[in-house]
Amino acid sequence: MAAREPFRQFIVKVNSRCNLACRYCYMYFAADDGWRRQPRAASPAMLEQTARRIAEHAAQHRLPAVSLVLHGGEPLLSDPAELGAFVRRVRALLPEGCALHPALQTNGTLLTEERLRALAEHGIRVGLSLDGGTAAHNRLRVDHAGRPAWPGLLRAARLLGQERHRGSWAGVLCVIDPATDPAEVYGSLLALSPPSVDFLLPHGNWTSPPPGLTPGSSATPYGDWLCAVFDAWWHADRRRTRVRLFQECIALLLGLPAGTEALGLQPFTALVIETDGSIEQVDSLKSAYPGATLTGLDVFRNALDEALDHPGVAARQAGAEALAADCRACPVLHVCGGGHYAHRYRQGHGFRNRSVYCPDLQRLIHHVAAALRRARDPEAAATP
Repeated sequence: MAAREPFRQFIVKVNSRCNLACRYCYMYFAADDGWRRQPRAASPAMLEQTARRIAEHAAQHRLPAVSLVLHGGEPLLSDPAELGAFVRRVRALLPEGCALHPALQTNGTLLTEERLRALAEHGIRVGLSLDGGTAAHNRLRVDHAGRPAWPGLLRAARLLGQERHRGSWAGVLCVIDPATDPAEVYGSLLALSPPSVDFLLPHGNWTSPPPGLTPGSSATPYGDWLCAVFDAWWHADRRRTRVRLFQECIALLLGLPAGTEALGLQPFTALVIETDGSIEQVDSLKSAYPGATLTGLDVFRNALDEALDHPGVAARQAGAEALAADCRACPVLHVCGGGHYAHRYRQGHGFRNRSVYCPDLQRLIHHVAAALRRARDPEAAATP
């Protein structure tokens, strides 16, 4: 069994509600409705105890740095001054020599110049959730009355894109919609000048398939979409933005240490702390079944180390040992890594299955590998 890896990323739910009702949201429209029983906002006592637990964990494992992600719901439903105070407290409690990398993930509709300045004072970088650079691309991102969120999204992107705020913009998270034109989506995002784009596969599994995907089919709508974007990114005259999925895929193909939730066999080291102080696994698992994220632990009674012994956490740190037999025998295992853990779920069979996106991931990996071969040896790559 692989050795336990300490947690290095702490996703703190400062708010459990959202001002939007995005139609594909796995938090509010999927299998788990546990958010209904959570306090709307994290209390000062919960944030203080969380800060202490993070510092305790960092000291115990002598971590050189930790990542702190302020999340929700929508984190900007909380006062940025309170968020800044929490970040300041974590930073003060961390052991000497341990750096803090704070960030906030927002839908952008509540972001203002004043709030952005308040976050920047504490070094909090801002990730923007955006499904493309036009209103049509973001048609599923609406508020609770069904009104489009696009005007607020565009305002936030333009604000973050201003030169004086560039250091605060962490990048864009974009959920893939295979019904859209990939080149158009990518081009429209580039027009907003984000420093990075992270393309995300919609959360789904064998029991609740993602939109447009037939489990077991050889069709690869998501892989085709990603390959088209990769070509635009790869063949550009200059790199105008970082695309994490492509960069990680290239690194893994070259045998370099890398890995995301979507690719690679690196142990996953993120942990979620809910608004009531519950210590949970990453909330993408909420797309599988009710209670999939629960550990039975909380920051008031338990050290974060105790979560390392949870079977779900152990499985995500076990590498190939936690994968299905056909995954372990796959020639691209070292790159794919079995895909995103949540995408492997099948009711009655748990998570020891291939990713529901298996053909799509293979399509992308082989496509990127071919591009690398051509770049390194154009003549050999052209030989049948």
